[in-house]
Amino acid sequence: MKLVRFLYGHKVNFGILERDVIRSIFGTPFEARLPKGNSGQDPKFTGEEYPIEEVKLLAPVEPSKVVAVGLNYVDHAKELNMPLPDEPILFLKPSTSVIGPDENIIYPRMSKRMDYEAELAVVIGGKVRYLSPEEAPEHILGFCCSNDVTARDLQSKDVQWTRAKSFDTFTPIGPWIETEIDPSDLRIELLLNGEVRQSSSTSRMIFDVNHLVSFISQVMTLLPGDVIMTGTPPGVGSMQVGDVVEVRIEGIGVLRNKVTARPSVRHQISLSLAQ
Repeated sequence: MKLVRFLYGHKVNFGILERDVIRSIFGTPFEARLPKGNSGQDPKFTGEEYPIEEVKLLAPVEPSKVVAVGLNYVDHAKELNMPLPDEPILFLKPSTSVIGPDENIIYPRMSKRMDYEAELAVVIGGKVRYLSPEEAPEHILGFCCSNDVTARDLQSKDVQWTRAKSFDTFTPIGPWIETEIDPSDLRIELLLNGEVRQSSSTSRMIFDVNHLVSFISQVMTLLPGDVIMTGTPPGVGSMQVGDVVEVRIEGIGVLRNKVTARPSVRHQISLSLAQ
């Protein structure tokens, strides 16, 4: 099941994508407790249907927080000549950094190098704390493609990662939430202007999805719609203004974004006056 969040006219809705048609549902996937089989409920459709080309797909959730994991692929650790971590390395990205499919990644003026990092994202289905790895799957709503955009020069300069990871538009997620997939061995790729730059499998993760959800839930309460980014495979590199970056994950889909420059202050004022 592909859960989408979309804009039609001036109204934001949730729906289920079936082929190229979105069937709108009442409320949110969290209110409906989708899609937990016998423990959940069947979706309640509004009766409204929309061809996908007539709507704007949005980031599929609005998380209270994005919890990201660093250095979680064996080959990426080898690429950096770093030892494998004993525990997951966690950092946070703000909700204001989240954008959806086909939205622009804005190159910040204070950075001279901005990198892509293709990642599998986990969407949490309910409020949870202190989960075991065995309990984790029942509290995962589904999975998305994501891109942990990073101002690499600022990351090196600051040592800690908050500024480098937190600019507006630095967390593209989407294009939807896939609820019926096994995340343990999925092909994950990143294409820059059509050229493959990252290619691996989620089977190369050091800490698997269930371990990560459990570990993070020991640290903080996870809320419905929170996103966990599970780390990036080898092949990380830089992006430039005008580049088109695509994250492709087997069984989920393609998340596509373009890199643009931040508008000048004068241009922003002109747009504001025009509105």
